Amino acid sequence: MVASPLELVLARDRILVIASVVGLCLLAWLFLVHLTLQMEAMDGVAARMMGMKADDSLSAFIATTMGPRAAALTDASVNFTLVTLMWVVMMTGMMLPSAAPTILLFAALERKRTQRGTSGRTAAFIGGYLAIWGVYSVAAAAVQTLLSHTHLLSMQMAATSTFLAGLVFIGAGLYELTPLKDRCLTQCRSPIEWLPRHMRPGRLGALHMGMEHGIYCLGCCWVLMLLLFVGGVMNLIWVAALALLVLAQKLVPGSLVLMRITAAILVSSGIVLLFHPLLPTHLLSWQ
Repeated sequence: MVASPLELVLARDRILVIASVVGLCLLAWLFLVHLTLQMEAMDGVAARMMGMKADDSLSAFIATTMGPRAAALTDASVNFTLVTLMWVVMMTGMMLPSAAPTILLFAALERKRTQRGTSGRTAAFIGGYLAIWGVYSVAAAAVQTLLSHTHLLSMQMAATSTFLAGLVFIGAGLYELTPLKDRCLTQCRSPIEWLPRHMRPGRLGALHMGMEHGIYCLGCCWVLMLLLFVGGVMNLIWVAALALLVLAQKLVPGSLVLMRITAAILVSSGIVLLFHPLLPTHLLSWQ
């Protein structure tokens, strides 16, 4: 009997998984590019994403029917949701490529185990991984909202304080040298050893595995992601640079050396920023 087109696609699970991962990353980056262009063209959109401006028509309707306090709460909720969505998309675009080797290996092990095409376990694994970064996105959105309300972020969502920027750089650099960073990165870099030890049955087991892998990845990279508040949350060059750094640490041989180089650069940059007010203005200008 001739196989149907769907069966032929499912039989090529590796192609399907690669296409899914690439597609998710591409959609995330296209959304970020679109959002950046919109923010550059419309100051109002930028203000909304920073939690500084709300939908006037919605506010007026709620204020009329439920009072001004309800309007204010709704505005805050809408703005926070938009900021969270932005972070979810950004974390997907930044972190999913570095998780691709583990995802592909998991799919290959599933095919060998079941002797058939892709099952829902691979999708569950990816979903669990992204769920962890979704939780981080909520926390990052809360931090962004707080910084915006205290005027520590500019309209480009970058730190307005060189002192704050310096502290973030130094903190990120020092974290690169911690045992926790080394342990988490080791787990992320060795999927061929990690997956067999953590294999669980069923789709819920795959979801749990994805979340566990996401936790290791979060432990490896969460401080580096705070650097987005320094260079600009929607500065695509800065976002891409951090994504490439994360990818290099996970895939390029000699990660320990790369971590130490990264730490030295980050700490040095932080020290320069902390002493920025003492330097001649023509030598360094952050703002």
